[in-house]
Amino acid sequence: MYKIMTPGPTQVAENVRLARSLECTNPDLDEEFVEFYKETCEKISSLLHTSNETLILSGEGILGLEAAIASMTEPGDKVLVLDNGIYGKGFADFVTMYGGRPELYSRDYQETFDVKELEEFLKNSHDYKYATVVHGDTPSGMLNDISAICPLLKKYGILTVVDSVSASFGAPMNIDDWKVDIMCGGSQKVVSAPPGLTFVVVSDDAKKSMADRKTPIASFYANLTTFAHYYEEKWFPYTMPISDIYGLRAAIDNIAADPAILSRHAKIASASRKAITGAGLNLYLHSGYSSTVTVFEVPEGTTAEAILEGVKKDYNIMLAGSFDVLAGKVIRIGHMGNNATFYNVREVFAALDGTLRRLGVPLKASMEDIFCKNMQ
Repeated sequence: MYKIMTPGPTQVAENVRLARSLECTNPDLDEEFVEFYKETCEKISSLLHTSNETLILSGEGILGLEAAIASMTEPGDKVLVLDNGIYGKGFADFVTMYGGRPELYSRDYQETFDVKELEEFLKNSHDYKYATVVHGDTPSGMLNDISAICPLLKKYGILTVVDSVSASFGAPMNIDDWKVDIMCGGSQKVVSAPPGLTFVVVSDDAKKSMADRKTPIASFYANLTTFAHYYEEKWFPYTMPISDIYGLRAAIDNIAADPAILSRHAKIASASRKAITGAGLNLYLHSGYSSTVTVFEVPEGTTAEAILEGVKKDYNIMLAGSFDVLAGKVIRIGHMGNNATFYNVREVFAALDGTLRRLGVPLKASMEDIFCKNMQ
């Protein structure tokens, strides 16, 4: 079994695995499970600093993204797609799928959005029902400043759908203060539960937009309104994956019991970037560095495949390449959730030091040494 240091899925704690093995009740009929589900949702909302309702859906994080778009989009709706990464651009596909008209606001994939520049754009063009923005772009390691972006969009009457699947709980998130209308997260990233669940946090303004639709939502499974009265009626729209939710609750409890989670992620990310640049390698991004994923360019003289295979074969560690426009160009280290410990990330840099030297890549210094020095 490899040590997974990928940007999701991440390592799963023993208490989460044990929770998933508990004897199941019937989630369709047992009202105690309805209470358990609601309490878990409320705990997620509390940790994300919001009074908005959280819903846990049976599907990987992309289900949450699609459900948000399906529920918000009517045929002909203009939707602003903020695009500075692979996942940012990908929202346009969902908007089109559900009959909307996506308009891309595309910027450099190596830079975070310039909020002042975005405001200048919005002064002359703000006739959008909602906008999509990626908080943490997993393929590139980008972290966009939604604390500034979402209030700005709201100022112009534009609702927001935020992909925070790879950022939530590893980067600050204050949904109410930042005026986020729909935030999507996932079980397999910082939460450190197995893949299979997504959670979606929905504001009253977003619920009103869904309720005021003139056309029905073109989906059942990706339809957030089907949960509207689940608690009062003690009835879910489909059978809940009870074992997955038991595991998710244990993982959320782990987060609640870890007051240093944000500072630890930030420190490890900073030390990781210094280790890479100090050794003479190049980070992919020029700004907007994530606290959960670090991405560096494949150095000359070797390939992404050779690096990944070497680290896996010789050190039993699994890292990740990327895909789409970044395929073969970068290596990704996932220091999120249970991956984000000093010892885990130190092992990664020791493995990279050994692998790159074996492949003939000259390094100015030991990445492991630089990482350790910056973690003191």
